[in-house]
Amino acid sequence: MTDVHGRIALVTGGAAGIGRLLALELARRGAVPVVWDLDEARLGDVVEELDRVSGGRARGYACDVRDPVAVTAVADRVRREVGDPDVVVNNAGVVSGARLVDLTEEKIRRTFDVNVLGLYWVTKAFLPAMIAADRGHVVTVASAAGLVGVARQTDYSASKHAAVGFDESLRVELRQVAPGVRTTVVCPYYIDTGMFRGVRTRVPLLLPILQPGVVVTKIADAIESDRRMLVLPPLVRLLPVLRVLPPRAFDRVMDLFGVNRSMDHFVGHGDL
Repeated sequence: MTDVHGRIALVTGGAAGIGRLLALELARRGAVPVVWDLDEARLGDVVEELDRVSGGRARGYACDVRDPVAVTAVADRVRREVGDPDVVVNNAGVVSGARLVDLTEEKIRRTFDVNVLGLYWVTKAFLPAMIAADRGHVVTVASAAGLVGVARQTDYSASKHAAVGFDESLRVELRQVAPGVRTTVVCPYYIDTGMFRGVRTRVPLLLPILQPGVVVTKIADAIESDRRMLVLPPLVRLLPVLRVLPPRAFDRVMDLFGVNRSMDHFVGHGDL
């Protein structure tokens, strides 16, 4: 079990959306919250909010997870000023929501720099201390789009497939060198945070747009119970079974549930 009480929990992309709410939930459970975000203006407000919950123990750091030099420098500050994180939540993420032919090179690179390479720079910065102590927890916030390709998500879905593979490979590596270090990958359907504003679901009873408060509670529970994979809602867990179907049949099932039309009215705001 990962007891977060009194432990340092670092959340990237922690100034808004799921990152902010998860940092608050972990603080309520007694963790020492440390949030990273690119948006310095929002960081101050979030730290004040976290301080009220954590008794003044919260810290916030401006950091661009795309920049390995910046990640290393800020990680060193965290170690000096707070200590080695016991829980690292790789939550920072972006989405474009455009068809491949409309995606610019800049947007494609940004998606992979944040959603994929950021996982490597942040995890590598803190993992050695976890391995040395044979204790710690690395959380990767992926997506249901990391389990199935979705129209208008060629960059986002591919990046989240990479995130799922990153977690799985890291998990089996750690079993060999530091079995006390745990990992959790989170694969939710659309969450009502604004990041995917405008998306729609054809069958809300089976594939609902998820409520943020419910999601962060389940993520915190998954961390504390050392759950290897959290998939939301339950229907998404059927994807591995459906993969036995031929591609045409699989695509028809996804069409039946409206998955590939879910982004037709996407507006979003670009950040998580």
